[in-house]
Amino acid sequence: MKKLSGDHEGKTAAETERIVNRVSAVGILGNVVLSGFKLAAGVIGHSGAMVSDAIHSLSDVFATLVAYIGVRLSRKKADKEHPYGHERMECLASMILGNILGCTGFLIGYTGLRTILTGESDRLAVPGRIALLAAVISIVVKEAMFWYTRYYAKKLRSDAFLADAWHHRSDALSSVGSLIGIGGARMGIAVMEPLASVGIACCILKVSYNILQDAISKVLDTACPEETEREIRKVILEVPGVCRLDKMRTRLFGNRIYIDAEIAVDGTLTLYDAHRIAEIVHDNVEREFGEIKHIMIHVNPA
Repeated sequence: MKKLSGDHEGKTAAETERIVNRVSAVGILGNVVLSGFKLAAGVIGHSGAMVSDAIHSLSDVFATLVAYIGVRLSRKKADKEHPYGHERMECLASMILGNILGCTGFLIGYTGLRTILTGESDRLAVPGRIALLAAVISIVVKEAMFWYTRYYAKKLRSDAFLADAWHHRSDALSSVGSLIGIGGARMGIAVMEPLASVGIACCILKVSYNILQDAISKVLDTACPEETEREIRKVILEVPGVCRLDKMRTRLFGNRIYIDAEIAVDGTLTLYDAHRIAEIVHDNVEREFGEIKHIMIHVNPA
């Protein structure tokens, strides 16, 4: 686990909100412009693959909106009805994004397979150069949006924005498939265009599965990876006065971590001194690992 100092690397709530708004605006505006351009290129260039690609980009607009709403809701402060906070709203947003991707992949794959099996590929018009150009531009733009969104998703430790970044990457892969298909069709191999769509669909479905699997594991209070728990144990045992770590349980709560730990200290210590050691353990762990929201320490006599 990457060690961080301070929540969101010391960024204030206002700075964090500006990043969320900027990333969302870039995603929505970029996808609206790109989908319009690809749709026009697909119609003018007689390319079914590019039209499908345009629809995929348009679905990204909705995906970014879902990610934006999920991130905003997850950052609401704890209240009477939700005393542990709202972090799991990001998991819900990731699930919605994963399902959007899954449906998109299924529709693209179904359309491609139907075109191949019915022999419609032989009757398809040869795509124009504008469709080829649109595919190249889409690959460059969507890959840039993937890296941009992914960078800020990691800064904010946002699962929803990370899922949205992979949505951009799946669109870039979709455009790669379109480029291959359009290029093959222009060389006289008409079946290449729908065949490329089927390959794109498989890639999109794989990304959808990974996003859903990660979101579901975090909703189910899954334990942290073994390596993370090993690092946390090391920090606890390094505190002077801790004789041993009797028990430790971790659970993922959205993109944050809760810990319950039992430490053993010298049984002859006063309650004040034992409590002080427990406070040091608590503060050290929360300071060393920015993803940890809270750690509860129970003290046993050694």
